[in-house]
Amino acid sequence: MTQNTSVLAGLIGAGIQASRTPALHEHEGDAQGIRYLYRLLDPDQLKLDSSALPELLSAAERMGFTGLNITFPCKQAVIPLLDELSAEARGIGAVNTVVFQNGKRVGHNTDCLGFAEGLRRGLPDVSRRRVVQMGAGGAGAAVAHALLSEGVEELTLFEVDPSRAQGLVDSLNAHFGAGRAVVGLDLAAAVAAADGLVNTTPVGMAKLPGTPLPVELLRAELWVAEIIYFPLQTELLRHARALGCRTLDGGTMAVFQAVKAFELFTGTPANAERMQAHFQSMNS
Repeated sequence: MTQNTSVLAGLIGAGIQASRTPALHEHEGDAQGIRYLYRLLDPDQLKLDSSALPELLSAAERMGFTGLNITFPCKQAVIPLLDELSAEARGIGAVNTVVFQNGKRVGHNTDCLGFAEGLRRGLPDVSRRRVVQMGAGGAGAAVAHALLSEGVEELTLFEVDPSRAQGLVDSLNAHFGAGRAVVGLDLAAAVAAADGLVNTTPVGMAKLPGTPLPVELLRAELWVAEIIYFPLQTELLRHARALGCRTLDGGTMAVFQAVKAFELFTGTPANAERMQAHFQSMNS
């Protein structure tokens, strides 16, 4: 991969004005002597709806962007607009990073790696027999792959759209083996039998406050993980910590998906420790 000495990147997603991603990328670019500009392309801010995704992608390509990060709610909608997918993005069925190279749009997924790294660092020794996951969207697909790759024996998925949940479960079982993933039917019973709980829905974000399940279902023995990082302490994590649960916030995933995206955009490795320290300084 050739190194880019100047990079123009961006993030497409709804309600992303508080994103830490631009600062993470630009700070690391500065540290490496790369001219690095990172812009937010927020349909909400631009008074556009989700049908504007093809237009935003084309505009970025025409204006010489190096690549784009893609977030909620566009991680699956973007796939038909791309020319190629990395093996990981194809397997997961979701894209969070698009690189414009040689006249082609190439989709990647760095969310899976980001969540797996967070799990390894933040909850290294927890039981992974049974885990309940809330949400089966683009981020949920990446997290589910990470959980099963990291040794979860049975993953139970709860999702407001039953066909989306079934589609992800079928894909996971084809990839990891029959019975590794199931569609959840009884939330209370599944959480009562689980070792861990992961929220991949947007419920808990600053713009969508609340919890993705009744907090009465939490108990001290359960570990609880979030992928939301704004706020870093969601309502779900606050309740879980009050009960004494071991928890993982969305910060590590945010950093490590950015570490890999930086490498894809620049052609040079990022300094993960420096990016982590910068992320923490923004939240202190």
